[in-house]
Amino acid sequence: MEDINLVRLNFSPDSLLFLNISLGFIMFGVALSLKVSHFQALFKAPKPVLVGVFSQFLLLPAVTFGLVWLLAPMPGLALGMILVAACPGGNISNFLSLLVGGNAALSVSLTAIATVLAIFMTPFNFAFWGGMVPGAESLLQEIQLDFVDMVQTVALLLGLPLILGMWVSHRFPHFTQKITRPISHLSILIFIGFVVIAFGKNYDFFLQYISLIFLLVLAHNSIAFLTGYSVARIFGLNQANYRAITVETGIQNSGLGLILIFNFFDGMGGMAIIAAWWGIWHIISGLSLTLFWKKGKD
Repeated sequence: MEDINLVRLNFSPDSLLFLNISLGFIMFGVALSLKVSHFQALFKAPKPVLVGVFSQFLLLPAVTFGLVWLLAPMPGLALGMILVAACPGGNISNFLSLLVGGNAALSVSLTAIATVLAIFMTPFNFAFWGGMVPGAESLLQEIQLDFVDMVQTVALLLGLPLILGMWVSHRFPHFTQKITRPISHLSILIFIGFVVIAFGKNYDFFLQYISLIFLLVLAHNSIAFLTGYSVARIFGLNQANYRAITVETGIQNSGLGLILIFNFFDGMGGMAIIAAWWGIWHIISGLSLTLFWKKGKD
């Protein structure tokens, strides 16, 4: 089996440009549902929001590092897991929170706050935890990760569409009501389409490693959901709030992860295959969690 750390996935410049534009479009769609009042929720009802931020940006990366230490995957795969854990919540988290009976307002507030915090926290968490992954030192040196460049990239990918979407929502409220739902659905289809194309162009590579990354992503995603659920229950949050935090912690923005992998890590195979498969799997696991909770189980 070829060393996964040496593999670079096959993507044309046009494909990468499409991915960058797609993520911007997705974040624009998310921002259409956001208002300044969602940020103000941090001050009006701080406990659920603080617990959600703590779960996503502090606990999940730390727990992920613990999982990496326990399972000892190849360094490239480990770095992919760390990067996914360092990303903010995924674009379908608000939709899934609504389906599972979670607090939709809390979910949207966490998405908004996490998106802003991710500009700094995603590069920081990756640099901090990724730098401690055994055997990854040579990979990070080879990549020569520039923290400032990464912050600027995340700001461009998340911050600009966020500001533009919130401005459109405020300036054209009636128009926004008409386009929010179609854009949300289209965003999901765009990302799924990209991942399908990614698998198609690198079919042999994915086929070679799918058995390995399937188990890693399954374990990682399950622990992410469990982390959000556990910390929310420990802090005594009600059902609607702990369900929302569970979803926000378990659904990660793997699209952002993929863009960072291609922009900063030259499409490193181990990292890219983790992020790409996570993008598919968290939709499956999120919908499965929805069915589980629809039956009234906790």
